[in-house]
Amino acid sequence: MRIIAGVARSLPLKSVPGLETRPTTDRIKETLFNMIQNDVPGSYFLDLFAGSGQIGLEALSRGAQYAVFVDSGKKQAACIEDNIRFTKFDRQSRLYVSDVLGALRAMEGKYQFDLIFMDPPYRQNLEQEVLRYLSASSLLKEDTKIIAEVSLDTDFDYLESYGLTLLKCKNYKTNAHAFIGKR
Repeated sequence: MRIIAGVARSLPLKSVPGLETRPTTDRIKETLFNMIQNDVPGSYFLDLFAGSGQIGLEALSRGAQYAVFVDSGKKQAACIEDNIRFTKFDRQSRLYVSDVLGALRAMEGKYQFDLIFMDPPYRQNLEQEVLRYLSASSLLKEDTKIIAEVSLDTDFDYLESYGLTLLKCKNYKTNAHAFIGKR
């Protein structure tokens, strides 16, 4: 696992030991960042269920102004801290070691994000809980893009009732990226 592009290009990243996380592959990460490349420079980036922090760190390497990482696991938090220090993005980032909804509540009034990425455990409907919260949150701007890495069978039929819309969905062999915005 490594940073693909930008100022920290080719730097190796630590991954979380064990099977608790599913790191996004370099190929999928590259496809994702090709799709959002014009949105990243200067952005405030939120990485939820961050695991190793590789997605937020990639955003920082590619010019994001600031990144916030959220994960509740102690091993994940230690890995994210190590990767932030190693890539020298300490001043451009913040880590919340908390459950995602608790962290979102703690961030109210402090941040507004341009890009929000989440990679929750599959088939637990955690993305729906997060989207329900975000739909009424001050953390979103009018044009914030939310990207959810989800299983291929994830259903987003509820988005309209939250005032959100599915902008597009990019399917891969084993998962998908759903791009969501305000209606």
